[in-house]
Order: sequence, then structure tokens, then C-alpha cells
Amino acid sequence: MQVHASGYYAWKVAPQSPRALDDLRLLGLLKQACLERGGVYGHRKLTLDMRDLGERCGKHRVARLPKGDGRRPGMRGGNPAAVAPNYLQRQFTVAEPNRSSVTDITYIRTHEGWL
Repeated sequence: MQVHASGYYAWKVAPQSPRALDDLRLLGLLKQACLERGGVYGHRKLTLDMRDLGERCGKHRVARLPKGDGRRPGMRGGNPAAVAPNYLQRQFTVAEPNRSSVTDITYIRTHEGWL
């Protein structure tokens, strides 16, 4: 980038814009609303909560702010799923019948969710 050094340092020490300050304030309110509801809360409900508090903000802004914070609304934490041990070690030919079983899981999307 061709930026003059004085322009860079002027930008670096400049105060944050009113929009950025308002985003920080709104992000604090969003975090508090998420924590009050157990940490699992989508941007649609958060938008309605902010409007109930008298805040003027759009749904896209409410959806954008937690993403920039490194968090996403509705994401659940926890441990990853446990993987079963691989006893066959990809040796699918067996000497005796009924000694091992192999399955394949196929997910089918329906209107009610995944099967």
C-alpha cells in the first residue's frame, strides 16, 4: 500500500467513529442478552430484544456484530463427538461369518430435519 507515514499515524491516533463506539455499546448489550438466555440465541430474537429495550438497530447489524467478535449467535460450545475405535483397521475380509459388522450412515434431509 502506498500510504504516507504521517497519514498512517494520524489514522492510528484518531478516536473511534461514533458508529464504532455505538457498535461496542450494542455488542455489550447483545452479549448480556445472550448470557441471560443461556448463550444460545439467534440474531432474530436478539433484534427483537434490542427493539424492546428501545435500541434502534437492524437485523443485519445485530447479526454482524457477534461475528466480528469471534463469536456467532446460536453456536453451541462443548466437546467434539467421540470417535469409536477402529478395530478392523480396514481389513474387511473375515475368516468366520458374524465376527464383525460394518455399517454406513447416510443422512437424508427432510422438512422435519435430518434422518
